[in-house]
Amino acid sequence: MVITPETPSTESVTHFCALFQPLTADGLPALAECYSDDVDFTDPLHHHVGRDDLMAYYAKLMEGVQHCHFDFHTRQSVDDTSFLTWTMQLAHPRLRNGRNVTVAGCSHLQWRGQRVCRHRDYFDVGAMLYEHLPVMGWMVRGVKKRL
Repeated sequence: MVITPETPSTESVTHFCALFQPLTADGLPALAECYSDDVDFTDPLHHHVGRDDLMAYYAKLMEGVQHCHFDFHTRQSVDDTSFLTWTMQLAHPRLRNGRNVTVAGCSHLQWRGQRVCRHRDYFDVGAMLYEHLPVMGWMVRGVKKRL
């Protein structure tokens, strides 16, 4: 008997993306339902295992956020894996004095049934964070210009 991975439904992927448009603290309970209990999440700065740990991370991220919105561009699903390209618009008082920061990225999702069991985000941390911090931003932008 050959077991083939279950492809997530188009509705599951669409629902997942919709919860990030915008991403708010009030929307986190609905987002939690999209993840398996043992989800493994990684981004360029963090690694979290378990839905409770991931939701605590999201809640911490949302502290002070004035606005966070994702525009999803490409959605590809093969077997139990989805790839999503996106652009994030983020406004936080500690970044660019609260002005909007735009970051392009990609999410690699692995599904178990209709829930995400692995989530890995890829994005430029400098474009999101380091370039917008006092002093450090000046240095990072200077290094990029020289390269």
